[in-house]
Amino acid sequence: MTPPPATSDGTSDDTSGTEPVRVIVVDDQELFRRGLTMLLGIEEGIEVVGEAGDGEAGLRLATTTAPDVVLLDVRMPKGSGIAACKAIKDAVPATKIIMLTVSDEEGDLYEAVKSGASGYLLKDSSIDEVAQAVRVVSDGQSLISPSMAVKLIDEFKHMSRAEKTPGPSLKLTERELQVLRLVATGINNREVGHRLGITDNTVKNHMRNILEKLQLHSRMEAVMYAVREKLLDVP
Repeated sequence: MTPPPATSDGTSDDTSGTEPVRVIVVDDQELFRRGLTMLLGIEEGIEVVGEAGDGEAGLRLATTTAPDVVLLDVRMPKGSGIAACKAIKDAVPATKIIMLTVSDEEGDLYEAVKSGASGYLLKDSSIDEVAQAVRVVSDGQSLISPSMAVKLIDEFKHMSRAEKTPGPSLKLTERELQVLRLVATGINNREVGHRLGITDNTVKNHMRNILEKLQLHSRMEAVMYAVREKLLDVP
């Protein structure tokens, strides 16, 4: 079994007693897709509501079912997974997307984050890891496997150094800036709330407002913004 994936925000909140997380699986490899669908279907708190074999079919399915989470292959026929990710986020903004890849050398990680992906996992992850990723991402948090987290951080550093002038001044409140800085360090909602003396739900509300004001899709994109605008120190 591969080691559990690292989360940028920690573990998900307890979801007992809530509606199941509705998931669709989009992958051109039929055996992998069917196997993942079957195994996720028996996980507590997860309901697979459909599957598709390419990006175009995945977009149609996401539009008609409005799932909570889409598991989306990076490499597929009829348009790349990255293009499908962006199209699904445009069509169903509330849907969270986890990209699946066969290699931790995948060059599309940064583009996936920019396109609105909330998670990025290797295909050799265990079913327990995938199920946990679905739960974490559906709770509004972000998740990538450890080896890819290092690559993303390196990209953040490069982007920060390359940026010569600050971007447009977008007005966040002082509290929203405090939340954004703490989220960018990788801690979860509970820890952010503890440090600021506010509840988990208040942190979630602040993050929702931040994403709306900055016109971003995910917490990962918010971290990218924080780096670009020099809101935190990147060595």
